[in-house]
Amino acid sequence: MATEPATLAFRGAAPEAVTAQRSAELAVNGLSKRYKGEPEPVLSDISFRVEPGERVALLGANGSGKSTLLRCCLRLVEPTAGQVQLFGSDVLGLPRGGLRSLRARTGFVFQRHNLVGRLSVLSNVVHGGLGRARHPGAWFQATAGRQCRDEAMHCLEEVGLAEHAARRADRLSGGQSQRVAIARTLMQRPQMVFADEPAASLDPAAGEEVMELFSQLICCRGMTLVFSSHDLDHARRHADRVIALRAGEVVFDRPVAAVDFSGLDALYQREAG
Repeated sequence: MATEPATLAFRGAAPEAVTAQRSAELAVNGLSKRYKGEPEPVLSDISFRVEPGERVALLGANGSGKSTLLRCCLRLVEPTAGQVQLFGSDVLGLPRGGLRSLRARTGFVFQRHNLVGRLSVLSNVVHGGLGRARHPGAWFQATAGRQCRDEAMHCLEEVGLAEHAARRADRLSGGQSQRVAIARTLMQRPQMVFADEPAASLDPAAGEEVMELFSQLICCRGMTLVFSSHDLDHARRHADRVIALRAGEVVFDRPVAAVDFSGLDALYQREAG
């Protein structure tokens, strides 16, 4: 069983204290994205805010623009127009160095786990601390500092994989790989986490386990979460708020309790058909 995240010694202030000291985390205003040569924009005039400690689900069928929106928020994809404020900083106006520093305060969990297969599980988690490291030895568990290794092991304990620390990452199952990716994200000590359909590449049972664990860790550490998904049940159970997208536009932005999930499911099934 994973260790309770709230007891983590490396995090400093308790989640309640951290949340109380923070202002709005993310503010998006009039965001648009059009790729050169494409007749229609991927995103059109998107606006929303995310408050500290919120868990926000971006829902939409394939082609709705939700993955592009996540990447635009961190300028992994350059928006065509609009404004993005992250932790009070103008993301689109930052130079490369400032953008790198801002991204270091966030975590990003991808569908594909992006582990280095030939390295150990522990080394992959140690990579989450590279933004704080100043020497090349931090790339490997054997040459990383003791405190770094201890913190990485704790992150593995939180996702229930401490016993696999020495195993090569390419010998893990899909669910295990995503857990390691989550542990690596925790190692970054992020203030806010973005996740692009974190359970989409897993079978349903493994996906349920990963989302349950992921949501628990986010809540216990007092972090803010924005995740994209096509799974309405994941949004219902692991989000406080839902932003639904359709053809690159916001259809609605509501608290989970105010969402008609059955009607949304029927709409997505019609679009898929």
